[in-house]
Amino acid sequence: MYKIKEIYFTLQGEGFHTGRPSIFIRFSGCNLWSGLEKDRKNAICNWCDTDFVGTDGTNGGRYSSNEVKNIIVNLWPKNESSKPYVVCTGGEPLLQIDKNLIKVIQNAGFEIGLETNGTIIPPDGIDWICVSPKANTDIVLKNGNELKVVYPQCGMNPRIHEKLKFDHFYIQPMDGIDQKDNIRRSEKFVLDHPKWKLSLQTHKILGIP
Repeated sequence: MYKIKEIYFTLQGEGFHTGRPSIFIRFSGCNLWSGLEKDRKNAICNWCDTDFVGTDGTNGGRYSSNEVKNIIVNLWPKNESSKPYVVCTGGEPLLQIDKNLIKVIQNAGFEIGLETNGTIIPPDGIDWICVSPKANTDIVLKNGNELKVVYPQCGMNPRIHEKLKFDHFYIQPMDGIDQKDNIRRSEKFVLDHPKWKLSLQTHKILGIP
């Protein structure tokens, strides 16, 4: 059984696929923070802005692979010719995703995207891999489609990742009370280092999940 916080249909708000209709499967749990506020101060990723605790979100629950498939099939618009797209995110989805789930979702006609912190090697078969590395962690997933650094992070210079084998490199301003300054700093970083592109959290601008 897979422990899932929420499953919902929206637009991808970040990175390469910004604006693409997507079904998000948010898996519960993470290996860098418990998700509990009492643990935030001492967490490796103590700036996380996502609720991934429990199963109380939209369509949340404990499901078999076939139950997950049935939910996403019902969420996707009918009679559409475009390739349906699902994003597995978290928390850290690779704590739960396995080959069986990948096979079941793909056999239902879906392309699978993954958002991960890069500390766990994924099963084979995922169509699009986005790694968002966190400071003070050991990145073991060193190749994929998209590398997206939330910026700035204390203890991390994004340029240390430039030799990794990714197709696209993104800088994304960290949200929070310093957001305006972080946007300016991110813009300057990208202009100074044109290997990188700017990613904005457009779903927050639009006010959608």
